[in-house]
Amino acid sequence: MKIVLQRVKEARVDVEGQTAGRIGRGLCLLVGIEKGDGEAEAEYLAKKCVELRIFPDAQDKMNLSLVEAGGEVLAVSQFTLAASVRKGRRPSFDGAEEPGRAAELFDYFVGAVEALDVTVETGVFQAMMEVHIVNDGPVTFILESRSAAGVPDEG
Repeated sequence: MKIVLQRVKEARVDVEGQTAGRIGRGLCLLVGIEKGDGEAEAEYLAKKCVELRIFPDAQDKMNLSLVEAGGEVLAVSQFTLAASVRKGRRPSFDGAEEPGRAAELFDYFVGAVEALDVTVETGVFQAMMEVHIVNDGPVTFILESRSAAGVPDEG
């Protein structure tokens, strides 16, 4: 599982001209689900996203978590994160989880974030979406689940 995490001042996702999800200050999470991912990866990354200390404190140091900063999450499923561009010029999506299982895991991930007392808005699974963000910083991180990263978590 891979996530592109962006700290935002605001974000929204539109589908066919209609807003599907909108947040104020918080995180925009682009979520890619790969073959072999499961609930453990979803829970690990949900906790990691919520607990990362990437919001400014009173001294303007990155020292507060999403919850401490009172932020929200906009989670958008993005299967292209599972692509490989190592060979040729056309991306290979062989590593992406099949849509039915990916939808289940995406929903599980959203539920795991909500279980950590965070408000979550989402896009529409498998839809063509327009994601609008006002990146704050910019602050952007790429997160991978333990199995994808191949290294143990540092804590």
